[in-house]
Amino acid sequence: MFDIEKFFELNDISFKNIFLNSKSIFEVSKNIEFFLKNIDFKIKSKIPKNAYLENISSIYIEEDVTIEPFSYIKGPAYIQKGAVIRHSAYLRGNVILGKNAVVGHSTEVKNSIFFNNAKAPHFSYVGDSIIGNNVNIGAGVKIANYKLDAKNIFVKINEKKIDTNLNKLGAIIGDFTQIGCNSILNPGTMLERGCKIYPLSNVFGYFFQNSIVKPENMGILKNASIK
Repeated sequence: MFDIEKFFELNDISFKNIFLNSKSIFEVSKNIEFFLKNIDFKIKSKIPKNAYLENISSIYIEEDVTIEPFSYIKGPAYIQKGAVIRHSAYLRGNVILGKNAVVGHSTEVKNSIFFNNAKAPHFSYVGDSIIGNNVNIGAGVKIANYKLDAKNIFVKINEKKIDTNLNKLGAIIGDFTQIGCNSILNPGTMLERGCKIYPLSNVFGYFFQNSIVKPENMGILKNASIK
């Protein structure tokens, strides 16, 4: 039901073992910290004097990574070639950034994976989430990862509720999905590959490949596959 292949292409992913060694897609966010403990940490890119690195011995940065002034990186973190961490970005620990990924101005990321070319360039929060290849997260998008009642997060698909056994889970966003500006993704939102989320959407639940989600009157969601 939650096959990794419905969400992500793993062929060019150096950290794919974290997925292959997880019993379910929900276990991946829990296993990020364990994966990072087995990394040989080094810093191979230039760090500006006014960028701040905390727990520097647990930070791995490959060549050709751009780190702008006043960004904050807290280890453990694994940042691959070509990634960009912009001014005032905050990596709050247990973060994996794939090749050419972007974390932009005033964006906070914690316990999350960005696949290759995934981007959250402006004013976003990404927590306990997996962001697929070539995903773009529009300005102001917030990915909620915790319910107000602090209970476990459930995913509903085909009228069946599935317990993730997690009380913190953001979104699982498949490759090539586009999230419009100022949308909210509620805890446990799952988007297969190629979905398109219109701006100002309040998104929750499970959406199949190539779904379109757009806000309607009173916040009701419309879900229609691209033909």
